[in-house]
Amino acid sequence: MSSNEDFDIDKVTIRLSKLMSERGLCSRREADTFIERGWVYVDGVQVSTLGTKVDPDAKVTLDERAKKTQARLVTILMNKPVGYVSGQPEQGYKTAMSLIGRDTHYEKDRTRITFSPAHMKGLAPAGRLDIDSTGLIVFTQDGRVAKSLIGESSGIEKEYLVRVEGELSDEGFDLLQHGLSLDGRPLKPAVVWWQNEDQLRFVLKEGRKRQIRRMCEKVGLRVTGLKRVRIGNVMLGNMPQGQWRYMAEDEEF
Repeated sequence: MSSNEDFDIDKVTIRLSKLMSERGLCSRREADTFIERGWVYVDGVQVSTLGTKVDPDAKVTLDERAKKTQARLVTILMNKPVGYVSGQPEQGYKTAMSLIGRDTHYEKDRTRITFSPAHMKGLAPAGRLDIDSTGLIVFTQDGRVAKSLIGESSGIEKEYLVRVEGELSDEGFDLLQHGLSLDGRPLKPAVVWWQNEDQLRFVLKEGRKRQIRRMCEKVGLRVTGLKRVRIGNVMLGNMPQGQWRYMAEDEEF
C-alpha cells in the first residue's frame, strides 16, 4: 500500500489522523505533524500525505522519533486560586496559565524537571475550573492526556470538597446523587456524602458548566466554597494555591 492508494469506493475508510486520535496515539494536530514528517506507518508502510484515509482496522505505528517527541511533552498540575479563569482571558481577570513560571514552581515537585519557556509552547488547559473555585487544574502539551480528560468518552472521576449553606432534605440528598437535569439533559449519577456539618464531597464523571453550584441550587443549597481535590488517580495534595508542579512519569489519571 502507498499513501496514495485508491480504495474500493464501497469500503468504509477513516482519516488517518482521526483514527490515531481515537486510538489515543496522539491528538489530531499531532497526528498531522507526525504524518507530514513521515513518522507514521500503516500496516508497515510509511504514510506522509495529509488527508490519507485508511481501513479502520489497519495497524498504525509510530516512528521512534515521534515517540521521543511525545516523551518530551509536559503536563502541569496547578492549585488554581479564586479569581483566575481556566481558559481564555476575560476582561478584568487573568488566566491561571499566567501563574506558571519559575517563581511559582512547587518546591516539593519530585520530578526534578527544570522549568523551560519551551514547556509553555502548545500548553493548554485540559478541562475547566470556575473562576470562583479553587483546586486542581491540568495544563498539558500532550494531546493524549487532553483526550483522556475532556474527550467525549472520558469517564475519569473528579472529586470536589464543597462548602454549603442551607437545609438539605433526604429527598434533596438523593437527587444530588441521581435524578437532576441541567439544560434539559439528565446528569450522570454522582457520589455525594457529608464531609462534616457544612461540607459535602462530590465525585463526578462529567463536567457541565458550573455543575455542582447549579446542582446545589436545585436542592436548596448555596455553595460558599468549592475546591477540586482529585482528578482520576492524581491528588491535589498539599500544594499551595497559585503554585504548580509537573506530572510525574509514574502518575496517570
